[in-house]
Amino acid sequence: MEYTIQKLSLLAGVSTRTLRYYDEIAILKPARINSSGYRIYGKTEVNRLQQILFYKELGLPLDQIKEIITSPTFNAAAALHEHREKLLSKRQQLDRLIANVDQTIAVNEGRITMTDKEKFEGFKKQMVEENEQKYGKEIREKYGNNAVDQSNEKVLNMNQSEHDEAAKLAEEINTTLAEAFKTSDPAGDLAQKAADLHKKWLMLYWNNYSKEAHAGLAQMYVDDKRFTAYYDKEQPGTAEFLRDAIHIYTGMKI
Repeated sequence: MEYTIQKLSLLAGVSTRTLRYYDEIAILKPARINSSGYRIYGKTEVNRLQQILFYKELGLPLDQIKEIITSPTFNAAAALHEHREKLLSKRQQLDRLIANVDQTIAVNEGRITMTDKEKFEGFKKQMVEENEQKYGKEIREKYGNNAVDQSNEKVLNMNQSEHDEAAKLAEEINTTLAEAFKTSDPAGDLAQKAADLHKKWLMLYWNNYSKEAHAGLAQMYVDDKRFTAYYDKEQPGTAEFLRDAIHIYTGMKI
């Protein structure tokens, strides 16, 4: 069956403006343009749109979705199985958060008591699982399952004070790094302060520190575009600057 852009818009629940944009960026082009100049979409395009919407639901940006589904090695059937697993994981996360809310309601009503650690259990598990989904494969290949499992366990056992310290350090790193970047000197005092703060932040998550691992992680910030996008969102080039600062700080170059 074929669809005009208006009919596909109604079928999929997306605007015609969105479909035109998808055409412009070549993530979803129509099968053909008819004699009246209308975009016409067939089964292949409908299936691709479904995949795009699946990936969007999982929080992936359009440029990454385009890279995935236009790859010559893209396997639609395998992608559906992957979607299913991720959605199941997402459902488990929501179930944990709902259970946490239910417990908190019961506490407020005086039916049960709840420790401070229990209040944040669901959020910490969600953070660990989200990190696994986004970066787990790469991190495990680089550092091994044992190191990653130990780090995850450390996060799950964090008390509120440690959690607050991690958040404070992360904010201080970003502030210091932004100021250091303006100097264009990764060996300068500000840049080296950012590298030292980064080490302290890591130690809240890592059981053991090594200069090699620290330098390797800094290189990953440049090699993996997801990390690069995070650090470069305000000032492009920040990921490379941080990498250079950490390499100088550790005396290592990967």
